[in-house]
Amino acid sequence: MKYLEFNFHTTPDTETMHDVLSAVLGEVGFESFVEQPEGLLAYVQQAQFDETALKAALEAFPIPDTAVTYSYQEAEDKDWNEEWEKNFFQPIVIGNRCVIHSTFHQDVPKAEYDIVINPQMAFGTGHHETTSLIIEELLERNLEGVNLLDMGCGTSILAILGRMRGAAHCTAIDIDEWCVRNSLENIGLNGTDEIEVHQGNATSLATKGPFDVVIANINRNILLNDMHYYVARMSPHATLLMSGFYIEDLPAIQAEAERLGLKLTHHREKNRWTAATFTR
Repeated sequence: MKYLEFNFHTTPDTETMHDVLSAVLGEVGFESFVEQPEGLLAYVQQAQFDETALKAALEAFPIPDTAVTYSYQEAEDKDWNEEWEKNFFQPIVIGNRCVIHSTFHQDVPKAEYDIVINPQMAFGTGHHETTSLIIEELLERNLEGVNLLDMGCGTSILAILGRMRGAAHCTAIDIDEWCVRNSLENIGLNGTDEIEVHQGNATSLATKGPFDVVIANINRNILLNDMHYYVARMSPHATLLMSGFYIEDLPAIQAEAERLGLKLTHHREKNRWTAATFTR
């Protein structure tokens, strides 16, 4: 699977601008983002890239008086573990209970749950606010014996934690072949069983489940478009955890969830990124 690597520059060049730009790009097919000292690297499948859609999204950029420029090239095949080791991925402790690190890390902090992740083109290391928000929710939730779905699983870090916390069975699904392969590697590294990994989108759920806990950490537009697929495979009294959107998008997410018969129980927020919990 070939990827294009984009180098975006914003004026002004701030962390907030990068966060907003990531959200905008996620809505037009970009999957992975890497902060740079100046600018933002972003990756999209070559077959999925639509430059007309990209330009339209940038013209409608939600923060006024912002200039966005970009260049791109075909992404070279890299050893992504080495890239993360050299530049980006450091151990992280979430909720004082879960430590996430890779095989190359030494002097890893001790925690109740120790998760090993070797990221490839899937950047689910727990460092992004949306992933850490969902992890915080899973750490506080009773998962004993549940059937759990991790939709848009990336590295499958959430499914792995779910199984560690007592989920009876986990299903991890991602549209990206890279993510499927990386998920299988990470599941093996953690010695976790009872986790199935499938390549596909929300339409593939028709033959799976029902699920007691559904996690979807994707982006606003996909959540709004696919939520009915999740709800159709939820068991009575099931819980839906969604993230990948900003606090400003919560009313739209909540309205669609309520239309489908769900109720918002609470939400978490970090740097405007939001995770919302809904129940039947």
